[in-house]
Amino acid sequence: MTGARARIRVETAAPDRWSDVVAAFGARASNPDSCWCQRLRTHDQPSNRDELHREIEAADVPVGLVAYVDGDPAGWSRVVPRATLPGVTTNRALQRLLDDDPAAWWVTCFAVRSEHRGAGVGTALLVAAVEHARRHGASAVEGHPVDVRRLRAAKVSGSAVFTGTLAMFEAAGFHEIGRTYASRPVMRLTFADQRSPRP
Repeated sequence: MTGARARIRVETAAPDRWSDVVAAFGARASNPDSCWCQRLRTHDQPSNRDELHREIEAADVPVGLVAYVDGDPAGWSRVVPRATLPGVTTNRALQRLLDDDPAAWWVTCFAVRSEHRGAGVGTALLVAAVEHARRHGASAVEGHPVDVRRLRAAKVSGSAVFTGTLAMFEAAGFHEIGRTYASRPVMRLTFADQRSPRP
């Protein structure tokens, strides 16, 4: 798929879009115990796939977004309140950089089908994630992408950048607040208008 002509739209992962969520995970969807966007969470379901399905069915506010390229499911991203992610809230390296903000949201990951990579799907998901969080009262959106310029590998696989890339976050208006490792910046976009009362 060439990015220049691709028409990308992003929708919330409502229960009636479960089959599109599955399709968005591409080849990984055949394995119920692959990540299924559970790396930063804990659960007691039989598989990671079962847990994501349960989440989507039960959520009052959608926990993720599905991107479509020319109508076909092409990618997925999770964006939720930071406080709901034990893998973030208990991570010492992250806690040294994050302020105590119960209204901050976190973008955990991006899954983009291999045939749609390079078409802007990840950036479209991130921009939509920001708007989704804003609509639901977030004070800020944060993430922990990869600075690919700091990686030693000549070619970077999609699985190595599942949390997004620094370039994506910069393009969406995020700024760096620190690093947990040379190649791992922590990025934040603050909704200043929601922190200050309007005149």
